[in-house]
Amino acid sequence: MPPIQLLIKPASGSCNLRCKYCFYHDEMQNREKQDYGFMSLETLEEIIKKTLTYSEHQCDFIFQGGEPTLVGLDFYKKLLEFERKYNIHNVKVMNSIQTNGYRLGEEWAEFFSANNFLVGVSLDGIIYTHDAYRENSMGKGSFGEIMKTLELFDKKGVDYNILTVVNRRTAERITRIYEFYKKNNWKYQQYIACLDPLGEPKGSREYSLTPEIYGEFLVNLFDLWYLDLCKGEQPYIRQFENYISLLMGYPPESCDMKGCCSIQHVVEADGSVYPCDFYVMDEYKIGNFLEDSIEEMDNRGMESGFVEASLNRPDECQTCQYAYLCRGGCRRNRQIDEAGHLGQNYFCTSYQYFFEKTHSRMEEIARQLMQSQLRNR
Repeated sequence: MPPIQLLIKPASGSCNLRCKYCFYHDEMQNREKQDYGFMSLETLEEIIKKTLTYSEHQCDFIFQGGEPTLVGLDFYKKLLEFERKYNIHNVKVMNSIQTNGYRLGEEWAEFFSANNFLVGVSLDGIIYTHDAYRENSMGKGSFGEIMKTLELFDKKGVDYNILTVVNRRTAERITRIYEFYKKNNWKYQQYIACLDPLGEPKGSREYSLTPEIYGEFLVNLFDLWYLDLCKGEQPYIRQFENYISLLMGYPPESCDMKGCCSIQHVVEADGSVYPCDFYVMDEYKIGNFLEDSIEEMDNRGMESGFVEASLNRPDECQTCQYAYLCRGGCRRNRQIDEAGHLGQNYFCTSYQYFFEKTHSRMEEIARQLMQSQLRNR
């Protein structure tokens, strides 16, 4: 059986922050039952049991939210017990968690470090950009608390990376943000384009990205990264690394660069499963771990047409010289045409501008890496 990755929401959409652009809060408003509460240990056990029985190579358990630490540390201690109990095939198990980092103390840091959790911490740049949209329940900015957590993670040796939402403010201040990250020696960075609410015209919110702003952001960030690359000091930026891997002939690990959707196994707190984190809504449900096997859920996902629909390409993509790198982009950013099919990506002009400015440099990086690999064989 193949390796499998699960994105598990143990606290459903519950969160101790009130981020103004939260895409998952928006999804919750678009389903019959908005919040599924906290995942029970019985549900967690059944998920781990079925998954480890199914896989023969590797299992990745990624906990996200909402805010996944709200279920408490004992939940994750039980997770490790279940993994030891049901790992009958001795597969490689990888645990990771995506957290807002708000008020996590030493016990959490020591647990993550001791048990090799990879932690993704949400931080939207400098205090001005972060606090604009990432507020606590009292309407106060959370930047100071997140910085305390990151200092604690450094002290305790936690393996973490920085997850930054690219909204209008962060995009326009990427130079200051990049230098701030560099000053703090944050070597692993991921930049995620902000989503507008479902059903609303794109670009209409204060925080919204426009194609022009996003294109400039991508080029400016690449220029900064490339200058450090030339000095051997560049951070790992997932998007750029994936493009270069594609140029070297390797498949991308980022789903929005694969050219079509897949069944991602997003698991809500009640055990229900959905094909993608951006589509955890009633009409996309493919099963429940408490009732169905993984094979049954995968088959239902394929039969639903979710993957097939993403294969449709507009005419512009057929003739675009960068289509082999762009591959249409993320489904949630693709427009719906008059026939109801997925059409052109909202950020199409952003990517064209980006590739025009950076393609030759990325090709040269790929050539140098391939030559280095040949020399070292």
